[in-house]
Amino acid sequence: MSGSFFYIMSINDWKADDRPREKMSVSGAASLSDSELLAILINSGTKDKSALDVAREVLAEAGNSLNRLTGLSLDKLCSIPGIGTAKASRLLAMFELAVRIQSEPSVLQGTVRASSCVGRIFIPMMRNLQHEECWVLYLNRANRIISKEKVSTGGLTHTVLDTRIIIKKAVDKLASAIIVVHNHPSGNPYPSEMDRKQTRILREAAQLMDIALLDHIIVGGDKYYSFSDEGL
Repeated sequence: MSGSFFYIMSINDWKADDRPREKMSVSGAASLSDSELLAILINSGTKDKSALDVAREVLAEAGNSLNRLTGLSLDKLCSIPGIGTAKASRLLAMFELAVRIQSEPSVLQGTVRASSCVGRIFIPMMRNLQHEECWVLYLNRANRIISKEKVSTGGLTHTVLDTRIIIKKAVDKLASAIIVVHNHPSGNPYPSEMDRKQTRILREAAQLMDIALLDHIIVGGDKYYSFSDEGL
């Protein structure tokens, strides 16, 4: 054997009591810790660390917060020893699926009755974004969601509510009402003067086409600001 050879221990080589896959098959996925679930996805460690050790380092990088974990970038993950591009890509795919599951509650098949319904859809999607995005919910006369679409992407501090695009899509979809949502990467959901100005312009344009702007919601971290709730 070459002196440079080293052995990478996979989960299959762990002691039976330490194998998260076997534990999951016996007691279910809910019985596993966060690090054990990550270890299953990571699968193998390094010559010095098990997959579970690497998983714990991944969690530590996110401050042991699952919410912050979904915001880790490819470069940040790859900087952790034991996580290469393939593993990082697999983890990012899992994180994105988790976000999409959270942001697709039953409200998408039902009626939007309050700003909290919109918050449940978009907070999981937007709370960890490092740039601004603008999304629109298009609704029928019963306030049932016709579709959910991203209409623009901005920079760190600003995105444009493109009135023409939003209204054109609403007309094409025969929508009777719209709800606009964008995020503030700073975590502060309070509207800027530009946010207020763009909301007024959009509301007036929508009225000309007999379309109601029901709300403009700004997501900041785990919080949101609703123009409608604030009487604006």
